[in-house]
Amino acid sequence: MEHFNPLLQNNDSPKKFFTIGEIMLRLSPPNYEKIRMASSFEASYGGSEANIALALANLGIDSTFFSVVPNNSLGKSAIRMRRSSDVHCTPMILSTPEETPTHRLGTYYLETGYGIRASKVIYDRKHSAITEYDFSKVNLDELLDGYDWLHLSGITPALAPNCRKLVLDSLKTAKEKGMTVSFDGNFRSALWTWEEARDFCTECLPYVDVLLGIEPYHLWKDDNDHSKGDWKDGVPLQPSYEQQDEIFQAFIDKYPNIKCIARHVRYAHSGSENSLKAFMWYDGHIFESKLFTFNILDRVGGGDAFASGLIYAMIHNYRAMDMINFAVASSAIKHTIHGDANITDDVDTIRNLMNMSYDIKR
Repeated sequence: MEHFNPLLQNNDSPKKFFTIGEIMLRLSPPNYEKIRMASSFEASYGGSEANIALALANLGIDSTFFSVVPNNSLGKSAIRMRRSSDVHCTPMILSTPEETPTHRLGTYYLETGYGIRASKVIYDRKHSAITEYDFSKVNLDELLDGYDWLHLSGITPALAPNCRKLVLDSLKTAKEKGMTVSFDGNFRSALWTWEEARDFCTECLPYVDVLLGIEPYHLWKDDNDHSKGDWKDGVPLQPSYEQQDEIFQAFIDKYPNIKCIARHVRYAHSGSENSLKAFMWYDGHIFESKLFTFNILDRVGGGDAFASGLIYAMIHNYRAMDMINFAVASSAIKHTIHGDANITDDVDTIRNLMNMSYDIKR
């Protein structure tokens, strides 16, 4: 008897999605408590690429996640949590103590902010299993065979030299196989310096089709004279349409392989109320989304939800304005959900928000 996932039985998407990254244990004090006063922690699992795989799987995309976790109860639980949301985890590696001597799963602690108090994250991920594994044992051509879309981020290469090589080799293999490649720079100051991130992520740009965010990358006005500055110098975090258009065009002029660039812009009214909108360059034009304002239950993973929303909309050939509005609506909804990932499993829920419809679905 042939077995299949009934949730994907009527899946109308021909694209198969693949992503690579670290999955971590998240520990959070309940009820907005501060860590210093906490007597208990709520446990969940997440990580940028893992969050995107989960969000897409919930929306019916055939989604696969690859990582390395220790062969112990924590590593197995991390895999089970992804599988419970219909993410394929067959390629996942459960490492032995010989393969990853420290033999641990990365962990982070989240202290959720409230009102004027911002959220706070403490990482405990050094020497996690993925940073100690020898990826020369992995055949990337076989690993990526049969998939249409590869997503990577700037977090994974920041973890360790072996991860840096894995990401660059994966990008090259994906392009050789004709896959669509999306990349999110996703800078983490706790993992590497701004210049290290810019140097490496810029090296990735020739292999990217869909670029999420405009940093951390070098975009020199003159490659032979860096004193003339970067096109992004002086541009505010909340740019005008004209400012964003100029930056997007500078990227496209230098990297004509890029087919789409999108970045979201956040307006923080307080620690618990934000607004979001986004800009996107696609098919020779720039698009500006609607502005969404919302109260925050859990901000972690908002950028990943934006990325998954855009990828979903592109896979399903949405019109350009619908693509960017769907991406922002996906991020806005994630802010109302506990945990790292957007677990929304009804596309109409996101589309209704995209269309600013708040009626009860009956």
